[in-house]
Amino acid sequence: MESNEKKEIKEEMKTKEENETTVKEKQNEEKTKENETIEVENEDKKAEVEEKKQEEDNPEEKDALKEEIKEQYKIKSSNKKTLIILISAIILVIAIFASTGFALFNINNTKIISNISIEGIDVSKLSKKEAEQKISDALEKNIEQSISVKTNEFEYQFQLSQIEAKYDINKAIEDAYNIGRNGNIFKNNLEIVKRKIKNKNIEIAIEYNQELLENIMNEIAVKIPGAVEEPNYCIEDGKLTITKGKAGNSINKESFKKEVIKRLELENQNEPIELEIVNVEPEAIDIDKIYNEVHKEAKDAYYTKDPFQVYPHVEGVDFDLEEAREMLKEDKEEYTIDLKITMPKITTNKIGSEAFPDLLSTFSTKYDASNTPRTTNLRLAMNKLNGVVVSPGETFSYNKTLGKRTAEAGYKEAGGFAGGRVVQTLAGGICQISSTLYDAVVYANLEIVERHNHMFLAGYVGAGKDATVVYGAYDFKFKNTRKYPVMLKTSIGGGVARIDIFGIKEDVEYEVEISSKILSYTPFKVIKENDSSLAPGKERVTQNGMNGCKSITYKILKLNGKEVSRTVLSSDTYDPMNKIIKVGPSKTTEVSTQPVEEPAPTPTTPTTPTTPTTPTTPTTPTTPETPSTPSTPTTPEPGTGENTGSSTESN
Repeated sequence: MESNEKKEIKEEMKTKEENETTVKEKQNEEKTKENETIEVENEDKKAEVEEKKQEEDNPEEKDALKEEIKEQYKIKSSNKKTLIILISAIILVIAIFASTGFALFNINNTKIISNISIEGIDVSKLSKKEAEQKISDALEKNIEQSISVKTNEFEYQFQLSQIEAKYDINKAIEDAYNIGRNGNIFKNNLEIVKRKIKNKNIEIAIEYNQELLENIMNEIAVKIPGAVEEPNYCIEDGKLTITKGKAGNSINKESFKKEVIKRLELENQNEPIELEIVNVEPEAIDIDKIYNEVHKEAKDAYYTKDPFQVYPHVEGVDFDLEEAREMLKEDKEEYTIDLKITMPKITTNKIGSEAFPDLLSTFSTKYDASNTPRTTNLRLAMNKLNGVVVSPGETFSYNKTLGKRTAEAGYKEAGGFAGGRVVQTLAGGICQISSTLYDAVVYANLEIVERHNHMFLAGYVGAGKDATVVYGAYDFKFKNTRKYPVMLKTSIGGGVARIDIFGIKEDVEYEVEISSKILSYTPFKVIKENDSSLAPGKERVTQNGMNGCKSITYKILKLNGKEVSRTVLSSDTYDPMNKIIKVGPSKTTEVSTQPVEEPAPTPTTPTTPTTPTTPTTPTTPTTPETPSTPSTPTTPEPGTGENTGSSTESN
């Protein structure tokens, strides 16, 4: 038993020892392998280190290697650039062919490209001629339309044609046409493509007469309520009268100009111009400026034959400047200074028949000689005009020639237009003389610089043939555009006021006609007003009614009986004159809601005045006839040039 157990124990111990030996062997084998791996790695590292050492020890080999690497890079880079150039060249060739093809496609296109406008007016795909017609129609319509100027208490109208507005249409059309045509192929094609995306607008160069615009602004400035009164002066009966200005309202001229330019540029066309009113102080009296304008040395009239030229006489005018300066130190509303007048020995009238041999035009109007105050005013105006010489290029001013109309100068109260009715006003009637002169000037083929129509139709001339004047506001001006001087000769008497214009006929002398056309009529209203001086139930007509109208007047030039030109002389609007009836106190004052229409006058073609072959001697003024009751205004027939018995007109 014991022996068996010992045997078993010995076998177990032997087996255990064998197992431990096996484990140790395996561990030894693994350690051997790890050591071998470490040795190999160490050998590789040693080789690397050795190789690096060799490289460091051999720089030539190192540089050679670098050069080889660079060479390989250059080859690769060169190949890449060649490929890029080749691709770019292909693209460029394609682009050139495409652009050339696009250009060839458009080369025969004679119309403006798409998406082009001129001052907002589309001219795309139009020929030059078509574009010119379209733009001209639009701009002409714009120039002729009335522009309203207003404030809360004031309204005024004018046309852009009154400031001689002009558009450079041809240049604008050329600019539009050249888009896509004035560069190289690529630039042109790029421009065409751009226009497919976005519209291009071309502005038109605009010109206008600044002096005429200034005149309109001055006219508006003096007519607005509470207008500022600037210092002024006049010469009458050898005296210089200077009036002090008064503070008041004026207009912002810069703002007004901007608004006018907007209308010229086709902006806000239908909107009225809202006036910007400013309160201003009047300018100080500039006595030195007045002296320079007034002072003149006396000069005799004379003329030369080769070349022909007339030199009118000049009256000598002078005053004591230092004395005037002392006088102005006083705070007064008006200053009167005595003038020293020196008459020349030879006046213009004395050389008239020699220097002005040809009668260029004549025009006359009829007046009521029984109306003594009005006749006096007419004669004063005619006397101022008689013998006036206007040299070539010189501009004549009616207001400047007549001066300020004052009672001291001899003017009387007579019928005139004011506030929509006939009233008594100082110097009433002198507009008949300015109107007579206006027609004579037109028939003499002289240039009209400034002219205004009356509020109502004037009985002594027809629509479009009148010229109203108001000192400081409305003037009548004309320019001598002929080669030689002209002289005015006036005559008045027997109910006829006549103005002749003498000069020298030119090589080509046109026949002049004035043709007025009534476009529409505005009927008058009947106004009834209480009058306690009348018996109950009695009525008295104090003002006859007269229809208003709109008219257009043409100046026609003929040569050998054939018409060579026809231009618009004026477009005028005349208000209706209401019929006023005074009624006794038992009657209720009433204003008719419906206008009472009278037969509208039928326009007639005016006749050209006969030109005498020899100058006529002015008629000696006659003694006025026995006064009688002046006739009331009626609806005149246009173009007659005859007085219909009206005793009223505007100043």
